[in-house]
Amino acid sequence: MTDPPTAERGAGVDGAGVDGAGVDPITLEVVRNALAGIAEEAGAALRRTAYSPNIKERMDCSTAVFDTDGRMVAQAEHIPVHLGSMPLSVAAARDAFPALDPDDQVLVSDPYAGGTHLPDWTLVAPVHDEAGVLLGYAANRAHHSDVGGAAPGSMPTGAVDIVAEGLRIPPVRLVVAGEEQRDLVALLLANTRTPDERLGDLRAQLGANHLAARRLRELAAAQRARSSTPGGLAAAMAATLDHAERTVTAALRRLPDGLAHAEDVLDDDGAGTSDIAIRASVTIADGHVTCALTGSDPQVPGNVNCPVAVTLSAAVYALRAVVAPDVPANDGLRRALTLRTEPGTIVDARPPAAVAAGNVETSQRIVDVLLACFAQLTEDRVGAASQGTMNNTLLGGTDPRTGAAFTYYETLAGGTGAGPWGPGADGTHSHMTNTRNTPIEAFELAYPLRVVEYALRPGSGGQGRHRGGAGLRRVLEVLTDDATTSLVTERRRHAPPGAAGGGEGARGRNAVRRAAGTDGTAEAAEGTAEGADGTEGPDGTEGPEEELPPKTTVWLAAGDRLIVETPGGGGYGPV
Repeated sequence: MTDPPTAERGAGVDGAGVDGAGVDPITLEVVRNALAGIAEEAGAALRRTAYSPNIKERMDCSTAVFDTDGRMVAQAEHIPVHLGSMPLSVAAARDAFPALDPDDQVLVSDPYAGGTHLPDWTLVAPVHDEAGVLLGYAANRAHHSDVGGAAPGSMPTGAVDIVAEGLRIPPVRLVVAGEEQRDLVALLLANTRTPDERLGDLRAQLGANHLAARRLRELAAAQRARSSTPGGLAAAMAATLDHAERTVTAALRRLPDGLAHAEDVLDDDGAGTSDIAIRASVTIADGHVTCALTGSDPQVPGNVNCPVAVTLSAAVYALRAVVAPDVPANDGLRRALTLRTEPGTIVDARPPAAVAAGNVETSQRIVDVLLACFAQLTEDRVGAASQGTMNNTLLGGTDPRTGAAFTYYETLAGGTGAGPWGPGADGTHSHMTNTRNTPIEAFELAYPLRVVEYALRPGSGGQGRHRGGAGLRRVLEVLTDDATTSLVTERRRHAPPGAAGGGEGARGRNAVRRAAGTDGTAEAAEGTAEGADGTEGPDGTEGPEEELPPKTTVWLAAGDRLIVETPGGGGYGPV
């Protein structure tokens, strides 16, 4: 059994003994909001300068600010699965390079060193003032739509070890004394199908950290000029952590002490294992919460294994969502949480396990299970299950318009769970993801793909006094003869449960309809222009819909249509 790292009080690298004592409430509030503003501005710069639609349009990136001990003091309201785990990536960078120089930046993408999955590249930059004194760190994480591996998008469903998923990057100095390391950049770009896009996104990340560093230096100078508080910015940072800890501890003490258990399963791992159990208990006692996922199933051959950093993200998210949604999201909150896992299980995978879907799918199920525990310990704070999946859709091949490779990645929204407060939301990203959809105009401009249908699924929300939110139906037509798609989805076999007597949300569904003459269904292979019952397909293409499993990688040709129907949310209360 292991207890993953938690946020601890401690002295700064250049501020031994500095704590938040003596910081007045006005200074605390000014600095707390200024730090959050730095993170938000860095995120806006990253999105604005990125090349890929995945970052520019979908906003699949996150930014945060850390103190001299590597404790997260502020984050932008970006993606929970990124932000909860990012402190462990910063810790890995600091462990690898204990004395980073000004203008260095460390790149890391290792699920076993605080990362999530290989497409998420994290950049960590130390921030020094004019005198060379360390003020803290700026960090950001962005999902790169291809980092090599066995299939476009770097989330191949057939992978049974992390090597097949793409390029694994231990902490390395990408920038040294302000100079980009060209040999390292060349190595990175040689291991992706879309090197120009990767370079553009990577430099957008570098620029975002430069901006955050400049703003942090300005804040430190302002604090020195305006404050008589010993310790200046370091003391104010420590005070923000103490404030978050006090707030969440007080909120927990308003709840009754107790113990609850819950479990749920993943549909499958894409490699032959099904009904993979996640078991959890939550204990609230004296202002502290312990989330134990011991007893969960062993890690599996397929890629749904979850690194412990992602499990920690899920636990932090669940705690904040239920107990104190308005508390500042920093490492002070983590002081009120203990996470317990067992190495070698689905929630604490060990190398060389494949983990691409652990970040995006298993994290959602961990949240479902933890929220089910919290529902037993709180009154009217937790609703029914949301869709419980990110519906990951990846497509890549050769763009006939340019002759260049392309890779498309998107997570699709679905229904959220209803609660005592009212119905669930339709077509919304929920829990561990917080991205947008790719606008159709940007989508069709960037990729040789066409959006044929994009609509809500009427009636897919669970029945109840309050109905669950509806899922989506999305149909994409391929416009190239050279395309590979990977689907990494959940809740196709087991529906999102309702709560308090409410009904289940509709399960999701994946399918393909082949154009005439392609190698899909028998009818298409024979070149017929009729569906399975002798009629044209319901949306005008040839052949019937061919059901696809929750996790699969398939070849598609021009005219083939990929169909993804996302789950609805569970209903709340009897009808």
